[in-house]
Amino acid sequence: MATTGRDRYARQSLGGNLHTRIKQARVLMVGAGGIGCELLKNLVLTGFGDIHIVDLDTIDLSNLNRQFLFRNEHIKKSKALVAKDSAGRFNPNVNIQPYHDNIKDPKFNVAWFQTFEIVFNALDNLDARRHVNKMCLAADVPLIESGTTGFNGQVQVIRKGKSQCYDCTPKEAPKSFPVCTIRSTPSQPLHCIVWAKSYLFTEIFGTSEDDAPELDYRKDSDNEEELTNLRKEAQALKRIRESMGSEDFPRLVFEKVFKEDIERLRSMEDMWKTRKPPVALNFDALSTEALGVGSAIAKKDQVEWTPAENFAVFKDSLQRLSNRLEETRANADTGNSPPILTFDKDDEDTLDFVAASANLRSIVFDIDRRSKFDIKQMAGNIIPAIATTNAMTASICVLQAFKVMREELSKAKMVFLTPNGTERRLITEPLAPPNPECPICSVAQTTVEVDVKRATLNHLVEDLRSQLGYGEEFSINKDANILYDPDEDINLSKTFSELGLQDDTFLTIIDESEENKKVNLVLSITAKELQEEQKPIHLLKKVEIPVAPPKKAAAPETNGHAHPVTNGVTMTVVTNGSLKRSADEAGLEDELIRKKGKVAAKPEDKDGPIEIEDSGDGAIVIDDD
Repeated sequence: MATTGRDRYARQSLGGNLHTRIKQARVLMVGAGGIGCELLKNLVLTGFGDIHIVDLDTIDLSNLNRQFLFRNEHIKKSKALVAKDSAGRFNPNVNIQPYHDNIKDPKFNVAWFQTFEIVFNALDNLDARRHVNKMCLAADVPLIESGTTGFNGQVQVIRKGKSQCYDCTPKEAPKSFPVCTIRSTPSQPLHCIVWAKSYLFTEIFGTSEDDAPELDYRKDSDNEEELTNLRKEAQALKRIRESMGSEDFPRLVFEKVFKEDIERLRSMEDMWKTRKPPVALNFDALSTEALGVGSAIAKKDQVEWTPAENFAVFKDSLQRLSNRLEETRANADTGNSPPILTFDKDDEDTLDFVAASANLRSIVFDIDRRSKFDIKQMAGNIIPAIATTNAMTASICVLQAFKVMREELSKAKMVFLTPNGTERRLITEPLAPPNPECPICSVAQTTVEVDVKRATLNHLVEDLRSQLGYGEEFSINKDANILYDPDEDINLSKTFSELGLQDDTFLTIIDESEENKKVNLVLSITAKELQEEQKPIHLLKKVEIPVAPPKKAAAPETNGHAHPVTNGVTMTVVTNGSLKRSADEAGLEDELIRKKGKVAAKPEDKDGPIEIEDSGDGAIVIDDD
C-alpha cells in the first residue's frame, strides 16, 4: 500500500519505529467525556490503529460546551457510540470499537485488559479509576491516568512495579455530614440528596448505613440519644426491606420514612423552637394527586417536579429497583453475600429514586426542590470542566504514551498543568517508585485456575500452606469480607461456586504472622472445568512473596503547609513567593478537591529550556525535563 500524505508526515515526526508500532497498537480508552473527546481525537489523528472506547454515559445538554464530538442531535445517545462515529471521520483508516458499558462489567476481565498495549483513563470518578488501576496492574498493562479540575490538570504514567499506581498516595477523604443533620434537621437541598443517596437508597437496596462515607456517626454528649433513635429507625427499615416484592412494599417504605419518622421528629418539641417543624406526608392523598401522572415525567430532567410527580417517580423507581434486586437474587450466585445495588449517577433507575426521594424529603422540611438534572450534578459530585484544560491534558497523555511505547519509561514524567496568577505552566517531575506500603500495587500477584464447582475453600487453604509457605496465621478476603481466618473456618467446606467466587474474582491473602510477615498476596481466579483426576485448584505460576517492609513512622506535620491528596498525587499550591490565595480562593479550590478527588497544583517548578534531540530513528524528540 502506498504511503499516504498523513502517514508520511506522521512517520517523519514520530520516527519509523514508533510510527509503525502506533499503527499496529491496540489501545483502550476508558471514558468519552471532556478529556475523552480530546484524547480520542488525538489518538485518531496520531494514527493509533485499533482504539477501543468504554463509556456507560449518555450525552447531556450540559456536555456540549466542552465535548466537541457531540451535537444537539446526539443528546440522550451513547457517548461511546457517537464518539466513534464523529472521530472516525478524522481518519477513516483507524478502527474504533465502542462499548456502551460499565468498565466494571465482568466481561471486561483481566484477560481482556491483557489484549491491549496501553490503557488511557479519562474518567470522572474515583471508584472507576481505582478499578481500572487494579485491572491494569493485574494484567501488567501500562496505564496513562489523567484528570482535570477547573484550570488544573494532571497526567500520571502507571507501570506495574516501576512507578506509583493510582492508590500509592492516599486520597482526600470525601466530605462527610453529621448524621443528625442529615437524618433529623436538614436545611439544604444537598442534605436531602445525601439522605436519599447515602441513607435511604443504601438501606433498601445496598449495605448498612454505617458504611456510608458521607455520614459522620461520631458521638458527643448532645447527640447520643438521637443516634440511638436513628439506629432503631434503620433497623425498622431493614425489616420492611424483607417485604420487597409485595404489593404493600411501596406504602410501607413511604410511610416509614415520610410519615412515622417525621412524626417522631416532630414530637421532639425542643428541636423546633428555633426552626420550622417538618410536616409528614400522606400516602393516600399523594396517590390520588398522582393519578394520571405517567412514567414519562422522569424524562423531564430540567424542570422541578410537583409533589405528585415526585411521588409517582418515587413509586415507579422503587418498583423498578425492587424488580432488579429480585432478579439479581434469583439469577446470581452470590454465596453468603446478599445481592445489592449501588448508586450510579448514570443509572436512570437509581437516579430517579434518589431525585424523587430527595425532593419528597425537601417538601417535608420546606426546603427548595431541585430538578433531576441538578440532583444528578450534586449526587454525582459533578463540577464544571474547562475545554482548554481538557485539550492540553489529553495532548500530554499522548506525549507520555509515546515514551511508554518507546520503552523509555525513565523519560516519562508526572505532569501538572497549573495556573500561577495569570500564567499557565507545565510542571514535571520524574515518576516516583511504588509505595512499599500501597495496598494495591505493593503486593504479590498471581493467577489460579479453579474448578469452581469442585474446589472448596479448604483446598485453597491447604495449597497456600503447602505450595506458598504460609503458616497458621493468615486470612482470605474478598473485598471487605473475610472468607477465612484461624477463628473463622465456617466456609472451609464450601465450594468456590457456593461462595460466589467466579471467573476474575480477586482474593487477598493477608499474612497475620508476627515474624517474617509476607506482603499481601492477590489471587486472580480463572474459572475452568478441570479433569476429574486433576486437583481442583491449579496455581498457574508460582510466585515469590517478599517479606513486608517495617512500617514507617508517621511524618511530622509541616509548618501549616498541608499537602492535599487529589488525583492520586500529593500536591500543594504554588504561592509564587509571598503571593497567597485569598480565603475565598482557598475554600473554592478545597471544595473542588473534595468533590472530584482530581488535581490541584504542584509545588516544585522545574523551570528551564526545552531541549530538542534526535531519537536516532529520524524522529524529533522534545525533552520536557
